[in-house]
Amino acid sequence: MRRHTIVLTSAAVALAACSSPSGGGDGDGGAHTPPPLTAASPTGTGGGSGEPGEPRAVATDLEVPWAVAFLPGGDALVTERDSSRLVRVTPSGGKTTVATVPGVEPGGEGGLMGVAVSPNHSSDKLIYLYFTAASDNRVVRATYDGGDLGTLDPIVTGIPKGGNHNGGRIKFGPDKMLYITTGETGDTGLSQDKDSLGGKILRVTPDGEPAPDNPFGNRVWTYGHRNVQGLAWDDKGRLYATEFGQNQFDEINLIEKGKNYGWPEVEGMGDREGFTDPLLTWTTDEASPSGLAYANGSLWAAALRGQRLWQVPLDDGKAGRPTAHYNSDYGRLRAVVQAPGGSLWFTTSNEDGRGDPAPDDDRILTVSPS
Repeated sequence: MRRHTIVLTSAAVALAACSSPSGGGDGDGGAHTPPPLTAASPTGTGGGSGEPGEPRAVATDLEVPWAVAFLPGGDALVTERDSSRLVRVTPSGGKTTVATVPGVEPGGEGGLMGVAVSPNHSSDKLIYLYFTAASDNRVVRATYDGGDLGTLDPIVTGIPKGGNHNGGRIKFGPDKMLYITTGETGDTGLSQDKDSLGGKILRVTPDGEPAPDNPFGNRVWTYGHRNVQGLAWDDKGRLYATEFGQNQFDEINLIEKGKNYGWPEVEGMGDREGFTDPLLTWTTDEASPSGLAYANGSLWAAALRGQRLWQVPLDDGKAGRPTAHYNSDYGRLRAVVQAPGGSLWFTTSNEDGRGDPAPDDDRILTVSPS
């Protein structure tokens, strides 16, 4: 299926100099060779409605803060991938450890990753976590009422685990179903197998069962993914996802029920029958996009290898020309989420073995979106 697509390519080799030397951020252990230059939009120009301003640190001295989800009162729950800690952060910067989550086995790109707060948290007190366990990646839920974390209840198990490509983002959609991103762990055949949980976006009920109207009668919502780590809905309820490429192109995709997003047959634009093309691609040295948020008419993508916050204006589901903010100012960026008051919170990921940590890394930063 052909879509309105923007392709960004590096105009100078210098862009790679501000990238992690380990390849395209999470998901790629090998070196990357940028594709030949093609006619494209200049990097980091156009689009948007102005600079978002100077970020302010909310919290410092964290260990690979992977995901952020807000509680009804405005405090945030933050996962630390490698320490397995769940941390509560206040808007004024207070930090308390809720728990070191039992059963997490960090390693490579696995560990304690996604966190989501139940849409009905005020009454059910439930939170959800995605993590790497001894034999799989899994989603669990537990009660959290501001005190101790309750007993973990596994609701989705058997998600393939590996040294990389573990997916890990979880978010509740406007339909109050839980969406889960998974990677193919380097086993590319999983992505096209609709009976596998690897290389997919899953859609489940709050109990972990296949959501009503799923296209294949199981938990799978879309397939043909390599490693998705970002999800966001616009104000019309359309779902978008970031995806790590391999040697050429990272992507933002408009996610639609039952569609095949091409991996491993297609990376980036394919214009091939049966596969859905991305809205937007970058070369892998410019992005390695992880977290994704929607605010003020734009998508905001946190780039790991690209070490910048990308702003992608939207017009009725179509992507305008992106703008790069904070290029190399804060190093690798992992999560980005809109806070209850409308600001953006984004996290650095310089303590993950692929960055160059500053003395107060890792950090959560906040800024008002333009």
